[in-house]
Amino acid sequence: MTPPKLLAARAGVAERAVESRHLRRVWGLPGTRLGSAGWPVDWASRAHVRFGYWWQAHLLDCLLDAQLRAPSAARLRVVRRLVRGIRVRNVVGWTNDFYDDVAWLGLALQRAADAGVAKPKAVDAIARRLRSGWTDHAGGGIWWKRHDDFKNVPANGPAAIFFARLARRGGERTDLGRARSIADWVEDNLLDDETGLYWDGLHVHPDGSVREVERNLYTYCQGVMLGACVELGGDRYADRAARIITAVDKVLATDGVVRGQGGGDGGLFGGILVRYLALAALRLDRPEAERAAELVFSSAEAAWSNRLMVVSGPLFGPEWTERAMRPVNGGAERDLSVQLGGWMALEAAALLERNGFPPPRW
Repeated sequence: MTPPKLLAARAGVAERAVESRHLRRVWGLPGTRLGSAGWPVDWASRAHVRFGYWWQAHLLDCLLDAQLRAPSAARLRVVRRLVRGIRVRNVVGWTNDFYDDVAWLGLALQRAADAGVAKPKAVDAIARRLRSGWTDHAGGGIWWKRHDDFKNVPANGPAAIFFARLARRGGERTDLGRARSIADWVEDNLLDDETGLYWDGLHVHPDGSVREVERNLYTYCQGVMLGACVELGGDRYADRAARIITAVDKVLATDGVVRGQGGGDGGLFGGILVRYLALAALRLDRPEAERAAELVFSSAEAAWSNRLMVVSGPLFGPEWTERAMRPVNGGAERDLSVQLGGWMALEAAALLERNGFPPPRW
C-alpha cells in the first residue's frame, strides 16, 4: 500500500521541478511569470518567443491544483504573476483566434477567482468570444479557430465545461443551456458508435454541410467530454460519462495507464484526460467512478515510476509506461507540455488521496 500522503508529496516534487526549470519573467518585467516552452532553456525559451497560450493556461491550472493541495501565500503570488505574465505576453488582450485556447484560459481563471485572484473582465471577454463561436454550420457547435472551417471536440468540450461553471457563477441565463447544446452537438455529430469515444472534429463547407470527419481518437477529446458530462449532471450525462470511462479503459489505456500522444501539444492530452477522470471519480454516481479512480492512480504511478531524475527534480516522459529520456538535441521531454502532463496526473492522484480514495496495491 502506498503510504498516506505520499501522492501529495510526489505532486509537490513535480511542482518544484517545473517551477525551477520553466518559470521565468516575461521580458524581464517585475511581477510577471510565464512558463518557458522548453528545457534546457535556450534564448528563444528565455525570451518566450514561443508563447504556447494554452500551455500557460494548464500551468495556471496546475498551480491552482497545488494551492488546493497545500495552500501558501508564496504560491498565490506566483499565480498572480503568471496571470499577469499571460496578459502581458499575449499583447492584444485576454483572447486569441483559437476558441479552445480561450476556453482553457477561461477555465483556469474561473478557478483562480476561487483562490482569490479574480479577473472578472478577462472572464467576461472570454465568455463573449466563446458565445460568438457557435454557428449553425453542421447543425451547431463552436469553431476551432476564427474564420476556419473546422469544428472539433478540443474547442467544444472545454467550452461546455466553462459555460456549465459560468452558469453557476452568475453568468447569462442561457449559459447552462448553451453548455448542454454544445455537449449534445458533439454527441450527435462526433460519437464513434463502435468504440463509444469521440472523434476529433469535422470540416464544414461554406453552405454548412459537412465535408469531412476527422476520425482520430484522442485522449484529450475524451477528457473534456467526460468533464462536460460530469459538470452537467443528471442521468443522461452521467450515463455518457460512464460510457466514456469504460471506453477509455478499453481503447486508450495500456494495463490501466492512459496512453501518451507524443510531445508538443500532445504532451498535455493524457494529463487532461486524467484530470477529468479524477473529477468523475469524485462526483459521478455510477459504478464506473471506481474504475476512473483506478485509471488515475495507475497513470500517476506509471508517470512517477518511469521518471528520470535530473538535478532540478523529476523529468517525465510523453509515454508514462516508458522510461523518460534526457532531452538531448530535442526530445519530447524538453517540452513544458509533457512536464505539465505528468504533474497533472500526480495532482489528480493527490486529489483523490485527500478525498479518501485508497490507492491500489502495486
